[in-house]
Amino acid sequence: MSHTFHIPVLGLGFSVDTPLKVARYGISSVMSVVDDVLIERMREYHAVQNNRPYTLIKKGDDDYRAKRITAYLNLVDELVNEQFEALKQQQFGTGSDLDRYFQLLPESSQLRQGYDLMMEYPEGERKQLFQAILKRNMVKGSADVNIMAKVDKMNFTEDGQYTGDENTDALAALRGFVNSTLCSAVTLSAGMNPRLYSYLEAFPCFFPDERGEFQKKVILKVSDFRSAFIQAKFLAKKGVWVSEFRIESGLNCGGHAFATEGFLLGPILEEFKTRRTEMQEELYRLFDAALLQKGMLVNNMPTQRITVQGGIGTAEENEFLQRYYNLDGTGWGSPFLLVPEATNVDDDTLAQLVMANEDDYYLSNASPLGILFNNFKQSSIEQQRLMRIEFNRPGSPCTKKFLCSNTEFTEQPICTASRQYQNLKLKQIEEEQLAPEAHQKAVNAITEKICLCEGLCSSAYLKYNISKPRENTAVAICPGPNLAYFKNAFSLDDMVAHIYGKIDLLKNAARPHVFLKEMELYVDYLQKDIQQNLAELTAKKKLQLTKFKEQMLVGISYYKTLFNEVLTLPTAAMEQLHAFESRVDALLMGEMQTV
Repeated sequence: MSHTFHIPVLGLGFSVDTPLKVARYGISSVMSVVDDVLIERMREYHAVQNNRPYTLIKKGDDDYRAKRITAYLNLVDELVNEQFEALKQQQFGTGSDLDRYFQLLPESSQLRQGYDLMMEYPEGERKQLFQAILKRNMVKGSADVNIMAKVDKMNFTEDGQYTGDENTDALAALRGFVNSTLCSAVTLSAGMNPRLYSYLEAFPCFFPDERGEFQKKVILKVSDFRSAFIQAKFLAKKGVWVSEFRIESGLNCGGHAFATEGFLLGPILEEFKTRRTEMQEELYRLFDAALLQKGMLVNNMPTQRITVQGGIGTAEENEFLQRYYNLDGTGWGSPFLLVPEATNVDDDTLAQLVMANEDDYYLSNASPLGILFNNFKQSSIEQQRLMRIEFNRPGSPCTKKFLCSNTEFTEQPICTASRQYQNLKLKQIEEEQLAPEAHQKAVNAITEKICLCEGLCSSAYLKYNISKPRENTAVAICPGPNLAYFKNAFSLDDMVAHIYGKIDLLKNAARPHVFLKEMELYVDYLQKDIQQNLAELTAKKKLQLTKFKEQMLVGISYYKTLFNEVLTLPTAAMEQLHAFESRVDALLMGEMQTV
């Protein structure tokens, strides 16, 4: 791979066409394929922009969801290949995109070092030969896709007949990727879905060919070693190899946040480091046995990468994580929301992000999925939500129905962010005649939900000026808290240079180390969890909170050793760590033991 970082999936629309912007420079990125409506509109836009024919794939056509995804991914693949080949036809030394490709590379890259050496050569046949070798070794970035495994809505015909397991949203999306021409990876996130994972076995492209190579690969986004190992073994027993584990901080990330049971990023990475060989050997044994049963042979263990993402903000952190934990790369997500060349953030939202401070980023219950969601207070969808409440019209019209999961009031699932659900739920609350404080708390919990299906697409429509008449243009955006420290919009060149330590975009920023920021988020999370459950603290919940506490203290002890023996940080960092330890002890001793 050309670069040691990738751009993870960013919402729905923010990175839906990022490969068209960065893949030709060797930078890998991830597109969401949750929303086939967004995908169809983006296919139309890019087809028209590039003088390609476009025929609408209508909702209701046979297997329309998978076909829309396939058609869009094929277009992305075609355009990226054309961009890459056109780039390689350019001349060196002219300030062209060809030069930019090599100048973006880290200085440790052999390809970058070769480019620098070639540029010093005098003109002549030897220099031309050198240039041909460099071009031959260029690699485009991978255009990967993301499927949230648990976003797997069942679908029904107009007369209410279930269309079958293979037509649920996640399985149809996987089929759309499989049928595309892309030679890339599917990133599976948000937990294990046995039905989806089993479906992978139906496609030969996920098995190695006679050379041991994969036409399409599988990446798992995970938050701890145990769950990663369980999921990978499930797949290995079916002959499906996990080509990469993307370890993501549970809370110091963007989008949906999956808090671990007190497991912190440093100890998690340490376990992957120490048990990596053990895991790979066990997975290979299961993988090899499964392939033998299918009449297939593999001579060598396939490559398995391990990367980390979530809250990384400096070149020093980036380098340390890769070097100390023997990682193969890192993911940089939220900072790229401030890079207009790479992502789709409309002008108004971009201006709000640039001006934002730490308090503007918060962990919310705004997602209809019932999973914690990193939210932005200044987003236009948050302002719209408050205005609707003020006018006694809480909730959103539900047009796409991707996140319909609640059957409390209806036979078929509806979305908890919808006006239909919120009206029904608020009516139920009124009938319960709760005390004023409890009543308001219940109302707030109901009306906090926002429409992510529309909100996470709006920014792309605004940026490309393709919003439809009367379409809701309120923007939902879900950066990680790390974005608070980046105070400008940046060029692609500047952000990449920052990642590799060529420049510092956070100079003089009062930013805690990535490990300490995550610690702060987990301490806040634990405090809130305790407070919410104090009134009715069950024995089961108390045990869970106690285990959470113990695991956090293990993490703090790990960091004490790390900061003393390996990672040199300012004295204030160690003081902050001790303060977190005291705070955790005080929370549990002072609040739980009084129950």
